[in-house]
Amino acid sequence: MVYDIYSWDNRLIVERINLAMERISQIKSEKDIRFGDFFLKLSRFLEQVNDLRIKRDTGEFEKQSFEELNISQNELFYDLKEENYNESVYNPDVLEKLCDKEFMSPLLSLSFEVRAALITVFEGDLEGFVNILELFLQVYGICLEGGDAKEVSEAIYWYASDYLDITARKKIIESFTTSNRFFYNIIMNDDLSDLRYLFKFGEYIGENEIKTAKYLNSLDMETVRLCAKTFVDGYRDGFVAMQKDISKRSIVSLIYRIGFERIVKEAVILFEDMGFEVVLDRKPYRLADMSHIRNRGICSGGVNRQFEYDHKYDMNIFTKKAYLDRKFEISKQTFEEIKENMARYGGPALMDAFGDTEFLPVKKTAANAFVEKQNNLMNNYRNEMMLLQDEYIDTSGTAFCIIAWPLPSIAKEPEVYLNIFDDIIRINTLDAGKYKEAQQKIIDALDKADTVRVIGGKDNKTDLTIKLHELKEPSKETNFENCVADVNIPVGEVFTSPVLVGTNGTLFVKDVFLAGYHLKNLCITVKNGMIEDYICENFETRDDNRRMVEDSILKGHKSLPMGEFSIGTNVVAYNVAKKYDIFEKMPILIAEKMGPHFAFGDTCYSHDEESVSYNPDGKAIIARDNECSIKRKTDIKSAYFNCHTDITIPLVELGDIYTNEPDGTNTYIIKDGRFVLEGSEILNE
Repeated sequence: MVYDIYSWDNRLIVERINLAMERISQIKSEKDIRFGDFFLKLSRFLEQVNDLRIKRDTGEFEKQSFEELNISQNELFYDLKEENYNESVYNPDVLEKLCDKEFMSPLLSLSFEVRAALITVFEGDLEGFVNILELFLQVYGICLEGGDAKEVSEAIYWYASDYLDITARKKIIESFTTSNRFFYNIIMNDDLSDLRYLFKFGEYIGENEIKTAKYLNSLDMETVRLCAKTFVDGYRDGFVAMQKDISKRSIVSLIYRIGFERIVKEAVILFEDMGFEVVLDRKPYRLADMSHIRNRGICSGGVNRQFEYDHKYDMNIFTKKAYLDRKFEISKQTFEEIKENMARYGGPALMDAFGDTEFLPVKKTAANAFVEKQNNLMNNYRNEMMLLQDEYIDTSGTAFCIIAWPLPSIAKEPEVYLNIFDDIIRINTLDAGKYKEAQQKIIDALDKADTVRVIGGKDNKTDLTIKLHELKEPSKETNFENCVADVNIPVGEVFTSPVLVGTNGTLFVKDVFLAGYHLKNLCITVKNGMIEDYICENFETRDDNRRMVEDSILKGHKSLPMGEFSIGTNVVAYNVAKKYDIFEKMPILIAEKMGPHFAFGDTCYSHDEESVSYNPDGKAIIARDNECSIKRKTDIKSAYFNCHTDITIPLVELGDIYTNEPDGTNTYIIKDGRFVLEGSEILNE
């Protein structure tokens, strides 16, 4: 079924656009404008966006060369580019000098929402475009007439609230149906060897996107299909491994980083051959759709991560209970409207990318922020939305798949990037059979233990004791999942959900890349399975370092449980990281296979605890709950945290991992960073 998300008459919309643009075009000739520099910059941007709309309508856009499109893009993103941002009105530090303090918060929110006009035009959402134009003029009028900051804030609040029927409904429908074919049509119908297609997405296209697309065009079709097939087979095999009936599912959401379209196109073909409809959904770009924690969807690397960081809390202006209650009710109505599609939803397929240049965010006092009440409201809303979604998507029948590919920025020399990409293909296509047998030996030893101890090597302060669940029938039950290359590519880990009480100690990692941030000398103290203290050493001040950990791991919570303990077995991946000295740039998906890792947040089986899954040896995996998740039986709102962040200790930093069995026996799995358990030595090759 196709759901109508653009039901309005475009002729009437264009008339409104023309009227709004006529007024906006007059701003540059007006004098003594209150906060003039701010409104002049935003009005100029909106004029550029409208010029682009006209070029697209007349066909002129399609006729432009790659160089012309790139120049046009750089003009549209001029104020956000890193080299210009220190003088930009979108920068809180600059805006603070241009307007009265009480106007800072609403004008920051307005500036971010105005940027969304660009994507509305690319996607043909003219209603969204004109709504942004009219909001801008409304706020401009309030300031022109001497209105106060409260009036501006109320205008933005009611704009967001009044259009929730459109924005909230549209976002949900586009997440679970194929109603919006914007990305699909470009990927499947355009000539991907003509890189002009990149500029049709509306996202900022930088060197990574251009060089990635160029590189993929240089690969033979067999290699491209291998990359796509590994990804799609992993998704299909996830259903088999978890003993779920794939025939009952026929919708998959495919999320990827712009530039990888050649692989994505082959993946779409393979999914469709399996009988799946492929949803290609953009990362949220309107404030009404955004989360301060995570915004997942198709996107580029962006123009400036500091700009995104500065504006991550701009939705604070309408983060109120009445607004969130209304959004929840609209979401519920929309879920009911598309319940047939949601019943067929099989889960996400994520094609991740890694190798971005290091980014250290600067916290600006002038930027928007949540007060504690708003943070609690948003956490509760996210939790309630997840539970509502579970009513319409039976997660006991869903799977997922995730794979990662490197970006050109991972290496300074182009030929090194090509070599890294080749090695990542090799890692992602390793023989799972060899690992399955060695990992089973490790699981057999771990299943005899009451606790496991992990100790860091030289200069690593890790000393953790992990409490394991009791196996009532060891011949039929196991604590650890034998993870081969199905949902979680590449192959190479055994993992469990620990018991919290009795899990204690210190986790230390010298370098780790989390949520887009490079954390140095990360140290987390765990008491009875919960984070008790934390710090890193990226900044000079303790507060800044703790904020870094809060942004990348705690996700708005004061503490989180250890939801997973795993031993990574992929020494090939470790050696590739060592060969190119890219340990800190490896994505967690691969890094977690390169040594022991610990995830904070929900368990490995969040929202799917009641399902039963089995290892290849036929044993049921029983470690699916901990003391937090089990609360779902009595108080489901306090059971989940809706986050799960993995932190790996690379083998180079590791000392020992050994079991503590009830009779006092210790069995070493790893000693001095090498696998020593009989039957697992092959992993050292």
